[in-house]
Amino acid sequence: MSNTDFTLAVEDLTVSFDGFKAIDALNLYIDRDELRVIIGPNGAGKTTLLDLICGKTRATGGSIKFKNEELTRMAEYQRVRLGIGRKFQTPSIYENLSVFQNLEVSYPEGRSVFGALAFKCTDAVRDRVQAVATDIGLGDRLDTEAGLLSHGQKQWLEIGMLLMQEPELLMLDEPIAGMSARERELTAELLQRICKNRSVIVIEHDMEFVARIAHKVTVMHQGKILAEGPMDKVQADPKVIDVYLGH
Repeated sequence: MSNTDFTLAVEDLTVSFDGFKAIDALNLYIDRDELRVIIGPNGAGKTTLLDLICGKTRATGGSIKFKNEELTRMAEYQRVRLGIGRKFQTPSIYENLSVFQNLEVSYPEGRSVFGALAFKCTDAVRDRVQAVATDIGLGDRLDTEAGLLSHGQKQWLEIGMLLMQEPELLMLDEPIAGMSARERELTAELLQRICKNRSVIVIEHDMEFVARIAHKVTVMHQGKILAEGPMDKVQADPKVIDVYLGH
C-alpha cells in the first residue's frame, strides 16, 4: 500500500519539550474508514500525538500527511477546514442553547461571526442537523436545552457538533469517561456507525470498550509505538504485558 492510500500517514514524528522527547520518531498509518484505538500508560504521549495532528502543538521534526497533504506547517483552523475534527476530554457545548442550535452553529457556514450574522437556516442545514442528531441518538431531543442533557448525551452532542463539519478524520480523547454502562454501550454503537465513511482515532483506557470497537489497536509507551495490531494479538504481546503490569 502506498502512503497516498492512507487517510493519515505520520512519519518520524518527534516533539521535544525542554529536551524531553514526548513523541520520539513515531510512525503511524491510518486507513480510510478505520477505527483505530490508541492505548498506553499515562505519560505515553497519546494526547500529545492528537495535539500534533490537530495543530495544537507544533512538531519538532517529522511529517504528518492527511490525504497526502503535509500538515506540520499548517495552522489549526486550516486543518479543521481540510477535514480534521478533534474532541477534547471536557465537552465544549453551548449549555444554554438547544441541541438543534448547538448543531446548527457548528455547520461550516455558521462558523465565523460574519457567517453567523448572514447565516440562514436552510433546508439543507435542517436536514443535516436532523441526520446528525439521529446518528448521535438525540433525534428526539432537538428542542432540549443542552445543559439539561445527561453527561453521556453531552458527549454525543459534542461528537455531533464535529460531525456537522463532515470531517474525514475524527479524533476522540477518552469519549466514555464518566459514562454509565448503557451510555458506553450506545457510544460503542455510535462509533461503529460514524466510522463507516471516515477514519476515527480514539484514545481510551477501558480495555473492554477497546476490544469492542477497535479495528486495530496501537500501544504507545514513552513516545514510541510499542505494539500494533488486533486487540487479542496486542494483549498477548509480552512487551505490552510488561508495560501494563510492570509499572
